[in-house]
Amino acid sequence: MPRRPSYPAPIAAAADLSLQEQVFRQLRDAIAAGQLKPGARLPASRAFAAEQGLARQTVTIAYERLAAEGFVTTRRGAGTFVSGELPARPAPGKAIAVPRSRRLQALLASPPRRTEGLPLPLKPGVPALDHFPFALWNRLLQRAGRHGGARLLEYGDPAGLPALRQAIADYVGAVRGVAARPEQIIVTAGAQGAALAAALAVSDPGDTALVETPGYTSLQGALRLVGLALQPLPVDAEGADIGRAPAATVARLALVSPSHHYPLGMTLTLERRLALLAWARRQNAMILEDDYDGEYRFDQPQVTALHSLEPQSQRVLYIGTLSKLLAPGLRLGFLVVPDALVEGVTAIRALQDRHVAQPIQAALADFIGNGHLAAHIRKSRPLYAERRAALLAALRDEAADVIDPSGAAAGLHVLGRLPAGCDDRAIAQAAQRAGLGVGALSGFFLAGRPRAADRGLVLGFATAEASALHGHVARLARVVRAGLAR
Repeated sequence: MPRRPSYPAPIAAAADLSLQEQVFRQLRDAIAAGQLKPGARLPASRAFAAEQGLARQTVTIAYERLAAEGFVTTRRGAGTFVSGELPARPAPGKAIAVPRSRRLQALLASPPRRTEGLPLPLKPGVPALDHFPFALWNRLLQRAGRHGGARLLEYGDPAGLPALRQAIADYVGAVRGVAARPEQIIVTAGAQGAALAAALAVSDPGDTALVETPGYTSLQGALRLVGLALQPLPVDAEGADIGRAPAATVARLALVSPSHHYPLGMTLTLERRLALLAWARRQNAMILEDDYDGEYRFDQPQVTALHSLEPQSQRVLYIGTLSKLLAPGLRLGFLVVPDALVEGVTAIRALQDRHVAQPIQAALADFIGNGHLAAHIRKSRPLYAERRAALLAALRDEAADVIDPSGAAAGLHVLGRLPAGCDDRAIAQAAQRAGLGVGALSGFFLAGRPRAADRGLVLGFATAEASALHGHVARLARVVRAGLAR
């Protein structure tokens, strides 16, 4: 008499799985791993249920699912048997070779950082989420659901809801000096989605893009993802210097942040802006303008966007986002494109991710169009000014010997230069282990580009209350001093 195979007992107390799911998964895995051989007969559902202390219906449903997925076959009057035509599976622990594109390999050379949960103190690039207008936002979402109904749950225009595009056009025209009709606004999933769509529209794989170095690595990653070769665009105290770009480089695109450079913090001078526009006309190239932190100025007057200098030139693709004004989790950005690119970029958006969730778009149209965004920015400015002042005071009182702040005239972060010989990446990693979310300046350079002098920490001041910043900076100073002592 053949020996009956052994069957794994179901896990009795898995809180997230029903008993029926556990029986199904354990039998499926045993079959797939070869523990239960092709042709092996499973016990009758009544006998298996009695042996395992389960209801017969639990086992019956599990058997039916195994049969539906092809793991077992049922023969009337004979029983249930393991299928004989299952594909071979590799042995457990055996490495499986999978193809990797050159694009993926290039991307993984500088992989994007993965973040989740509430931001750590001193983390740059995140607004004051404790200041987010939750009650108002929830009301607007509810109103969008009531008024939009099923229409907002259907597929929508890949370019975005007309009401939101109108609200954005009005906002950037009034606040950033960007002259654009609603038809030129393309709503995207954050600034990265905008950069990706823009690069796909105006460049081909293998083309060259000039990128500020140091610069915003998330947008650089989007350009790398579409197959562009990135070349450094040097940056100094006056911003990006197109005159120092590699002479032999013929670039299709230049990525710049004229209003507030990330991470160094300067504003691109008028002379440099005009030179950049002249370069784009000469080269038949496009400028991708990341209007980063353009709304928050402390020690300098408001500046308008580069796009405003020559709106009819058709050379500037303008990127805006609500990640720093409201919250990054909304994933709401936008792209202002010339008329000639509207149809093409809309087609790209249709294939990219179709569109941003329409209920969120509808709520944001209401939020912006009814003046709530402008009011939120007005309320945020004194809050950020207080937190910025507290960070600078803490750096002076607690860390003057090891951190030299700069780039604090605008935006939501400060650059802290470190003493010569520091390994800023090691210090940033140690700070993160200590519960502080600082970034390393050298991480914002193209691979192999940072000089020995380009070492520092990027410190955000929006994510912590002013009263807590002295304590956070004192802890950071201890981490830096420990790094210097090694």
